[in-house]
Amino acid sequence: MLKSFLFLASLISVIQIFGQGKVINKVVAQVGDNVVLLSDLEVQKLQMSSEGNQVNFPTECSILEQLLIEELLLNQALLDSLVVTDQSVDAEMENRLRIIESKMGSRQKLEEFYGKSTAEIKNEFRVQIKNKMLAQEMEAKLTRDLSVTPKEVSTFYASIPKDSIPYINMKLGFQQIVNYPEITKADKKRAYDALSEIRTDIVANGKSFETMARIHSMDPGSGPQGGRIEASRGMMVPQFESTVFNLKIGEVSEILETMYGYHIIKLISRKGDDYVCLHILIMPEFSPEAINLSAMKMDSCYAMLKENKITWDNAVLRFSNDELTKQNRGVITNPITGEPTWDMEDLNEVDQQIYVLTDAMEKGDVSRPSLYVDIYERKQGVRIVRLMERYEPHKANLKDDYALIKRATENDKKQKTITNWVNNKIGNAYIRIDEDFQNCEFKSNWINTNN
Repeated sequence: MLKSFLFLASLISVIQIFGQGKVINKVVAQVGDNVVLLSDLEVQKLQMSSEGNQVNFPTECSILEQLLIEELLLNQALLDSLVVTDQSVDAEMENRLRIIESKMGSRQKLEEFYGKSTAEIKNEFRVQIKNKMLAQEMEAKLTRDLSVTPKEVSTFYASIPKDSIPYINMKLGFQQIVNYPEITKADKKRAYDALSEIRTDIVANGKSFETMARIHSMDPGSGPQGGRIEASRGMMVPQFESTVFNLKIGEVSEILETMYGYHIIKLISRKGDDYVCLHILIMPEFSPEAINLSAMKMDSCYAMLKENKITWDNAVLRFSNDELTKQNRGVITNPITGEPTWDMEDLNEVDQQIYVLTDAMEKGDVSRPSLYVDIYERKQGVRIVRLMERYEPHKANLKDDYALIKRATENDKKQKTITNWVNNKIGNAYIRIDEDFQNCEFKSNWINTNN
């Protein structure tokens, strides 16, 4: 998943290389009014190389063909007046930047690496991102109504050469019962009062907002950066954005409450829907007595499960207060694939602790209660984990991997649909391929069309 977000980092690297004059950029292909540059090709080659793939001339040709298809899709999207909102583009750009930022260590390091501010980086790549999203929207429009039958899935699986059937790594499925300590009115008041003192130090006593953010803010993303946030309308929760767009430059807000806790905001700059602000978050924290109460509840739950005095499903409904899993029998969905199963790579990325808890378990076993931190909402609680499934490494088969094979069948059908659409369209479009790529063996007839 994260590799897909390296597009922007690769793009930055390539633009720097061409900008320094080490390579002469040029047009390598044209579809209608849209062109494919050598730098576009280099971006994709860099990304493939970063994923451990060898890039040779046939691979370059495949990359170029995919870029040609994207330009054809973009051309049709413009003709069909498809719309990708500026908010969607900004959100996608911000997501990509945050991933790269997490890899580099900070947004400041990203800006130093590129030699420009985040706002300037966004402006430079906004068109590329928007065009890519328009092409994706056109592809989605062409394939949105496609579906596959069980017979098509079986036929597709039977068509795979036996030595090409994919090998499936071990997959695990988990359920959980989580009890989060209750945040009381007294807990909230302590957080509010703490932030009120911080605000007074800033507004009345002249303390630096950035310094106070570094010391006190409980936002792990912005706190170490002095509370700095660069965003666009639609990216933050409504209460936060409503406050931002009602502040004057340099003004510090009153205390506001969101689902994350209590905030104060200082507006640095605003241009249209884009803004830069400083922000301090104080989250209400439960008392030691509250976490002890949760632990006692979960100890009781564990004892009842071990003595078969309660079924797992009833225990979930009775003891769990986790909104994401309580109504789904406690099943923990893999956020990367959307499936109820996990491979080791996904586990290491999202929840390393759970494998340690269940490594020695048999299917149906439950773990003892243990402390747990939800990485998305940064909440601490106590949980019990049940090993729901354990699929040993094996060759893919229809019984154990039907969902996986179905997705592959759907992707194959979508690819054939796009290929047929391309073959019907390229005869009516102006296509030009640079002489360096005239020997490419493309899947579609790009070379002999309008050259």
